[in-house]
Order: sequence, then structure tokens, then C-alpha cells
Amino acid sequence: MSIYRSRDQGPRGGAEHLARIHGTEEDKVNCPFYFKIGACRHGEKCSRQHHRPPFSETVIVKHMWNNPMCAIASSGGNILMMDKNKSQEILDDFYEEIFEEFKKFGKLEDIQVCENLGDHMVGNVYLKYCDEEDAANALVGLHGRYYAGRPLQCEYSPVTDFREARCRQYDEGTCQRGPYCNFMHVCEPSRDLRRHLEKEYDFKGGKMKGTGTMDSLKGGGGRGRGGDRGRDDRFRR
Repeated sequence: MSIYRSRDQGPRGGAEHLARIHGTEEDKVNCPFYFKIGACRHGEKCSRQHHRPPFSETVIVKHMWNNPMCAIASSGGNILMMDKNKSQEILDDFYEEIFEEFKKFGKLEDIQVCENLGDHMVGNVYLKYCDEEDAANALVGLHGRYYAGRPLQCEYSPVTDFREARCRQYDEGTCQRGPYCNFMHVCEPSRDLRRHLEKEYDFKGGKMKGTGTMDSLKGGGGRGRGGDRGRDDRFRR
């Protein structure tokens, strides 16, 4: 009896198996890195498929964040010698500026800024909206826009759960690959900025658990938020 039952359920078992392995290393058809992170170091030359979603709650803006580590790394300097307070200040200004712009399209659930330096991940910014329609508004509204003199490269991302995209070792402060890791190392805005955005806009994103990011490295509180700090508007059409 069990033999006939297994034959009858063969197609169903096959479908369940494909669903179980989809986006994992066992999946020989679909790229697990693109599925989890929305980016792959092989790009279009990848031997596995990159399925770009026709809609999503998440929009990726590629290479938007001008990470201060890039200039140091490209000149052969030691990124561990960076001025952490200054780097955190630059990140906070960037994070608040893009939040103010991107919230115009709808309610944001989270913004994640990549600290990675690999070519396929450097400067990537992920915008997760509470609704797919808001993400669609963002994708349309950002088309043809510029930031800091560079065109914005935006598309839907398959990433909806950042816990799967983040490097767990980095979150625990133990990643040995550094900024060239293929999983997300996320820049964390300061505690002061997170509190300000939560108070003013009920935004609860930007929080990381146990990350070794700039905020934890600087070992301090930060500065007050709010008001115009003389920052030029770097968004252009």
C-alpha cells in the first residue's frame, strides 16, 4: 500500500521538494544570493537564474550610499583607522535625508544601507514600504532622478526579510570576511536619529541587533536631531 501511495503522490512530492529548496544552495536553477539579497557578484553572468519580481514591498537603489570606507580602501588605507564619529555623522545625515525624500511615496517600514564594499553591493540602499502600492509609487517617482550628480538605479527587490539577507556573523561581531562579505553588512543610524524618526514619523526601522556598526564603534550617544543643518539638497531631476 505504501508503494502505491508514494507513486500517487510523486508529482506532489516533487513540487513540495522544489518549493522547499527554492533559493537555497540545493536549488541548481535559481540563484540563492539573488533570492536572499537581491544582488549577486556574478551579475548577468551567473549560471543560475535571477528572477526579478514584477512587484514587491521592497525597492533597491543600487550604489546610492557614498560610503567613506570606499575612498580609504581604494587608496590602500586602513579602514579600521577611520574617524568613527565623523563617519557616523555622515551616515546619519545621509539616512535622514533619504528618509525625508522616500517617505513622500508612502509609509516606510525599514531602510537598510549596505556597508559592504563588493562591487555588486557597495552603496546599496533597500527601501521596504508597508504596502506594495507605495513601493510602486516610489519606483515610478524615482525614475529619472539623480542623487549627488548620479542617476538613481532602482528596481524591485525580492528581499522582504532582512534577517535572511544580513550576515549573522557580522551581527555578532565575528565575520572574518570584512566588508567584502557576500551577505549584507548594514550601517546602523545612531540611537538619537532612530528615536527622532520614531517620535516624528512612527518609523521603527534601522534597528540592528548586536551589530558591529559605526554606532557601536563610536561608543557614544550622538547629537540632537531636527532642523536644517545646512545640508544641500542632493536630489535632482
